[in-house]
Amino acid sequence: MTAHTATRLLLVEDDPNFGMVLKDYLELHDYEVTLCTDGLQGLRTFQKEAFDACILDVMMPLKDGFSLATDIKKADPQMPVIFLTAKAMKADMLEGFRIGADDYITKPFDSEILLCKLKAILQRKAISSAPEKTQSTEYQLGRYHFNAKTRLITHDGETQKLSPKEAELLLLLCQYLNDVLPREVALSRIWKDDNYFTARSMDVFVTKLRKYLKADPSVEIINVHGNGFRLVAPVNEAQILAPSM
Repeated sequence: MTAHTATRLLLVEDDPNFGMVLKDYLELHDYEVTLCTDGLQGLRTFQKEAFDACILDVMMPLKDGFSLATDIKKADPQMPVIFLTAKAMKADMLEGFRIGADDYITKPFDSEILLCKLKAILQRKAISSAPEKTQSTEYQLGRYHFNAKTRLITHDGETQKLSPKEAELLLLLCQYLNDVLPREVALSRIWKDDNYFTARSMDVFVTKLRKYLKADPSVEIINVHGNGFRLVAPVNEAQILAPSM
């Protein structure tokens, strides 16, 4: 994902009424949406700003959605693209996928289905683009020492044994130390799924880890709204101690 907190979408739709309704709906679900009403404006906006995904109408003035998507993919081959169209012709759908579309949705459509498709596409992007992190298994986090192999947190002579999932989650947070761990990456790597129930389960585990780390106020797990979590510890104290073999 890009460095900003909210997931940014470029929506290019030549029907201003439908475009505003869809923009408002997506923003209600924590997306940051830039709406353009023709393909040329959409291309210029894409070239000037950073986006996480593009939702494009096919039939538009000045520049159609297929041409716009072709230009977008040339600039960023990994950019997710979803086509919205009133045309259900097989040839048009095949053309959209040939260009590199991640999905092709025919109007009218269920907005919840669009949300689910968008979430799945962004999840795949987050996982595929997640950087390789250190494979170390021991960390010094302020006053805490964490050993992922033994699943032990120690501080000031006290020891806390973590459950397997608690240890997995804390290790992943440590690997992203002082950086944002995307929620989708954690859910896919630890829970192997991303749905409402696994997301709530992860929130419970984060709450437990916060309790284990509460003795040192310089170490905390911050909720990054709309993105994930960030384990914060002093840079001069947060040290990687032992790489795994």
